[in-house]
Amino acid sequence: MKKLLRHLLPQPLQLALQLDFFTPLQSPPTVSPPASPSAPAPAIGKPAAPAPGRRRIQLHEHALDYTLRRSKRRSIGFVIDDDGLHVAAPRWVTLAEIEGAIREKERWVFAKLAERRERSARLRPPMAWRDGACLPYLGGEVVLRIATREQQVTHFDAERRELLVCLPGDAGEQQLKDQVLGWLQREARRVFAERLPLYAEKLGVEYRSFALSSALTQWGSCTADGRIRLNWRLMHFGLPQIDYVIAHELAHLREMNHSPRFWATVQSVFPEFEAARKALREQGPETLPIF
Repeated sequence: MKKLLRHLLPQPLQLALQLDFFTPLQSPPTVSPPASPSAPAPAIGKPAAPAPGRRRIQLHEHALDYTLRRSKRRSIGFVIDDDGLHVAAPRWVTLAEIEGAIREKERWVFAKLAERRERSARLRPPMAWRDGACLPYLGGEVVLRIATREQQVTHFDAERRELLVCLPGDAGEQQLKDQVLGWLQREARRVFAERLPLYAEKLGVEYRSFALSSALTQWGSCTADGRIRLNWRLMHFGLPQIDYVIAHELAHLREMNHSPRFWATVQSVFPEFEAARKALREQGPETLPIF
């Protein structure tokens, strides 16, 4: 099959393997197939007909449903999310060739679908916005304490790890969320302002400015002229994850790419970056409080 596709394409066919985690930092995906080729793959799909808009392929004893989208791209791309496998392919590639590509990556697909299921099983229950609720903060938790006062006040007791939020008696849940969000963003500015200069000095670079981001698909970004944006939701994670994102973005001021030289630059100032990157990937937005 590979030989046939190489003959059809003006350049060799490349399978773009992508994972749709919350805030990909545009790093190369890690493919983790099952340890043994004979290991039984998890059952995918239902005996009934596939849902409208979905196709089905039989892979040994397992039926795999997937969505196929035709595009102008020059390669076949795989994306796995909570709805399963999505395939994007050039218009001129035949269905037989697409399904051949799926079969070649069968072990990878089943492994990633299993990872998604395991990740969903670990989801944090929805946060109850009430007195005594726990809020993820810097890798641990703080307890919300709510008091009734006419003046809205937020105070953090670091020793007791309690966040006191004072609100009028007729305040609703959204007002509570707004107060907590404001506090988290102030904390984010404080922590980021402390950590950025440390890693800028280690890397020997200068950044022009930094701002908070509320992006749903990125933990951070960096422009060529030194403008840094960092997601305030990083405050739900520990300092290793925050430092990794900061080191990652500042490293772009030396390498505006994701080449081996870039990753070597990140590693030079943050040797444990792979563990921090993995921790961010394993905890998606569905595990975090909704504001």
